[in-house]
Amino acid sequence: MAKAVLTISSKNYSSWSLRGWLLCKMSGLDFEERRLPIDDPGARAELLLLSPSFLTPALNHNGQHVWDTLAIGEYLAESFPKAQILPKYLAARTHNRSVSGEMHSGFSNLRSALPMNMKAHFPNFRVWSGARPDIDRVCAIWRDCLSRYGGPFLFGEKPTMADAMFAPVCSRFSTYNLSLDSECAAFRDHILGWEPMLEWAEEAKIEPDEMEELDVEF
Repeated sequence: MAKAVLTISSKNYSSWSLRGWLLCKMSGLDFEERRLPIDDPGARAELLLLSPSFLTPALNHNGQHVWDTLAIGEYLAESFPKAQILPKYLAARTHNRSVSGEMHSGFSNLRSALPMNMKAHFPNFRVWSGARPDIDRVCAIWRDCLSRYGGPFLFGEKPTMADAMFAPVCSRFSTYNLSLDSECAAFRDHILGWEPMLEWAEEAKIEPDEMEELDVEF
């Protein structure tokens, strides 16, 4: 049987690639990475939020071609149920899908104001007011989940799809040095210290490609 292949773009800039990669890691899937260069027109359009849809990451597994991060998460949850990418119980599973879907389709001001850039650090970054409601909503989701399920991940002791969906936000909050309450800061730090995130971050740091549009403090 052919090995699964996950096509991603930049490890430094692509939040969607990170989400798909984390989901594959969480599932236990043995997969090969294929990287699109950031000068690929489609990849560049996605990274600069100029594309209406996101075609990376894309997973090829057992004859199935799955793109869109949420679809990859659902596919892996069905294919590897023991990994519990989605929680066991209906109420928590429904809640997980809801917050994952909200992250997937919303927070456009946050994406624009705080683009993912794992190599960078902007300690005095000024967040424009349009992004504040998105930041507040993310923190409200985190506090609610941590209160309901006890942490340290959003839905308890094991990482789930929701953690993969919000992991790039943790990176953004660190890059732009956002001030968070102690509960949200602890969750951010837990995700950034999670082994798969550390692995991804190390590879992002040595990625040679740079995009001038995403490397300026604007």
